[in-house]
Formats: sequence, structure tokens, C-alpha cells
Amino acid sequence: MAFDFKKEYKEYYHPAKNPVIINIPEMKFLALKGKGNPNAEDGDYQRSIKLLYGLSYTLKMSHKGGRNIRGFFEYVVPPLEGFWWQEEKATKDGFQWISLIRLPDFITEEDVLWAKKAANEKKKMDFSAVEFLTYNEGLC
Repeated sequence: MAFDFKKEYKEYYHPAKNPVIINIPEMKFLALKGKGNPNAEDGDYQRSIKLLYGLSYTLKMSHKGGRNIRGFFEYVVPPLEGFWWQEEKATKDGFQWISLIRLPDFITEEDVLWAKKAANEKKKMDFSAVEFLTYNEGLC
């Protein structure tokens, strides 16, 4: 059975009904930064989701494509996450965001570089804007 982050880390993905203090450890992500209305058809936000999931599934299926990632195990691609903020404008066009998809700990930056190249070739899309991000949210 594939490892499912939402089931294994319920405290992060299914918060309790009452507020609690938790410590979110350092995690690895695919990340894409952008700005603008998330509802805009073919806008940056919609594009970012396609790119993040395209790379996520390229990494998830890497073992079937000949890439041997050290420590690899079957897993469910985690849900989309994100940071949202506005600086000046009070409209959706002023939204700034970082969209994220968590990576298993065994994925390295080198694996992400490989996935970008493989996905570029297979999907005929430019994945260069997607970043490998290590983030430590800490006490929440």
C-alpha cells in the first residue's frame, strides 16, 4: 500500500476541531511563486498547478521510467498547499502566492532537476520556474 502523507500526518493535514499548538518540521516541496487572480483562465495560478502536479507525478512514477531514486517507496502525491498574501491592492489581481506540493524526504534537488528535464521532454512544457524548496515552518 502506498504511503499517504494525509493519513500518516493527520496533525498537519486534518487539524483538530479545537486549536492546538504543533511543531511543523522541516519539509521538502516543489514550489512555484506568482502573482495575480487565481481564477483567471489560463493565468499564472492555473499554470502553476499544472506544472507542480506534472513534476510531482514525474517523480512519483520515476521508478517506472528508469530513474532509481535512493530510498524510493510508493507514495500518494500530497495535496496542494500554499501561502497567500497581498501588499497593496485589495483585489484578487493583487494576490501574491507560493504554491507547494510536499515531497518525500528521499527526493533530492538532483532528482527534481532530472524530473524537470524528463517532464519538459515528455509533456512539452517549460518546468524551469518550479523550485525545490526546503521549508521549516516551526511552531504553529
